[in-house]
Amino acid sequence: MSEFRQKCIGKTNLIGSFAAIPHPVAVEVMALSGLDFLCIDWEHAQISRDMIEAMVRAADVHRVPAMVRVPGHAPEAIQAALDSGAQGVLVPRVSTAEQAAMAVKASRYPPQGARGVGPGRAAGYGYRIPEYLASANNQTIVAVQVETSEGLANIEAIAAVDGVDVVFVGPGDLSVSIDAVGPAGADKLAEAIGTIIRMTIAHGRTAGLFCASAQTVSRWAAIGASFFVLASDTMFLGAGAAANGTAARAELAQGPARRKSVSARHSVAKL
Repeated sequence: MSEFRQKCIGKTNLIGSFAAIPHPVAVEVMALSGLDFLCIDWEHAQISRDMIEAMVRAADVHRVPAMVRVPGHAPEAIQAALDSGAQGVLVPRVSTAEQAAMAVKASRYPPQGARGVGPGRAAGYGYRIPEYLASANNQTIVAVQVETSEGLANIEAIAAVDGVDVVFVGPGDLSVSIDAVGPAGADKLAEAIGTIIRMTIAHGRTAGLFCASAQTVSRWAAIGASFFVLASDTMFLGAGAAANGTAARAELAQGPARRKSVSARHSVAKL
């Protein structure tokens, strides 16, 4: 767990997934899958503040690092996620260097930032504050999500902000923002993603992005990305149910023919 940030900034290939189902059992199931980390999606999922802590705790049970994608730029949300024991934060809709610097400031204790000291779960509810303060800045990942045309235009300045560990591409919102939705915009979107990754790597940061399917991971790894959030628990649940339901119906459809074939073989055998 304590090596997670070092692996991240050292550009070790890491595969995680979004945790959007607001229940610790779902987190434990995902944690047992062999993923390198989980990112609890506080931005888009129906997850309450108290459930964030329960979900982080569930990931901790299986020693899987959990980050939190916070709802926005507010320092209060960033601190709440980190006080819950999260290994880092993913801050959405970062479009300027100033916004990136604010995310760093809210995530780090002085002198690197201005995060407030509190007796939350991360600090042992007040019993381990000195120990936590001594290690938190070195072990907390600050990831900023670039997903707007403004962020694309400012990517060099964003990637240059001291204290940013990961520049993470949000392809969905980015495609809408730059008018590159659907197959017709695929090349334009790929060019934008490539620009963000290359600029991030040029400034010594770790480049990451969301991949809806595993088949796209190698494409972006080839140009330097190493931090991947693969689909989500809800997406895996739906895809798994759909695939197995289809397979079961196929088996049922073949059933009569199989039974007829088996019956015919048995009849031949009796002769």
